[in-house]
Amino acid sequence: MMGCAVHEASQQTAAMLPPPAAGPSYRVAVPVPPPPPPLPQAPAELNRTITTLLANFNGTAAAAITSVDQGWAVTYNGARPMPQQSVSKLWVSMTALDLLDQGRLTLEDPVVVRAEDLTLFHQPIAALVKGDGYHTTVGELMRRALTMSDNTANDRLLTYVGGPNAVRAFLARHGIANIRFGPGERLLQSGTAGLTWRQEYAQAGGFNQARNALPQSVRQAAFEAYVANPPDGAGAAAIADALARLKQGRLLSPASTRHLLDTMAASRTGRARLHAALPPGWTLAHKTGTGQDLLSRNAGFNDVGVLTAPDGRSYAVAVMIGDTRAPMRDRQALIQQVVHALVAEHG
Repeated sequence: MMGCAVHEASQQTAAMLPPPAAGPSYRVAVPVPPPPPPLPQAPAELNRTITTLLANFNGTAAAAITSVDQGWAVTYNGARPMPQQSVSKLWVSMTALDLLDQGRLTLEDPVVVRAEDLTLFHQPIAALVKGDGYHTTVGELMRRALTMSDNTANDRLLTYVGGPNAVRAFLARHGIANIRFGPGERLLQSGTAGLTWRQEYAQAGGFNQARNALPQSVRQAAFEAYVANPPDGAGAAAIADALARLKQGRLLSPASTRHLLDTMAASRTGRARLHAALPPGWTLAHKTGTGQDLLSRNAGFNDVGVLTAPDGRSYAVAVMIGDTRAPMRDRQALIQQVVHALVAEHG
């Protein structure tokens, strides 16, 4: 009954209120947010030079340069997925260091590399695998993968961090788009050759023997399928952007960022690529990638990294060559010419 009485009283009170007065409606001024600042203007001369260099190259090529400090970017063919090959080792190490930042592993974690872990092509760690295996650590696997481009070290590290899906999850979580991560070295390389992986291929030239025994038509079809749609394909612009974010400390903790860049700076590979064009006083933290050859064609010849000038300004650079008949010296020259153009723009 009390509830009904309150309801009735409310109705009576509402009926006694005067109608709203006629007049202008009320308006509330809402401040308009300022427009976002304009994107930094990329240097026009550098853009023209990069376009000319890559447009005249004998093969499919892409390049991207991002100023870490100023934010501008110069790209050519930057969104096209290009074969990464061993450039993809970067994402495995980043995934491991991200787990370190979460407290889920340490660089001192023990890892054993056994005969069943061996892969193919460049794997100097294989000489150390004897008896019950080579006993090492997460940090040592990372060092070998980045500085020697050791395929077995990288694949064993990949297994340790959770496999390809863990790397893909890291990329997605950090909003790193247009970078695919393939199935690992064994499956990627055997598929590119037209083979189904068998562990015996890891021993004493077994992979090369099996590949050479394939009909040329099988190898040709597999090669064409790979370069047309590489499962490890990535855009040069996406790689340069990710490297710029790494340098800015936006992907990993400060300690992990320093560790990764220092390890990349100790790389022994690709001395005739980005490194060969560095003037005195410049430094480079980088990762190379090289694909398979078929007759006169090559499926991936890359170098990506962070270049830092003597004045401290840095640039993330990715030069990626896909399907090409250009000899190696021409591929190396293209990568060097991109650096020359950047250095000239820097002044």
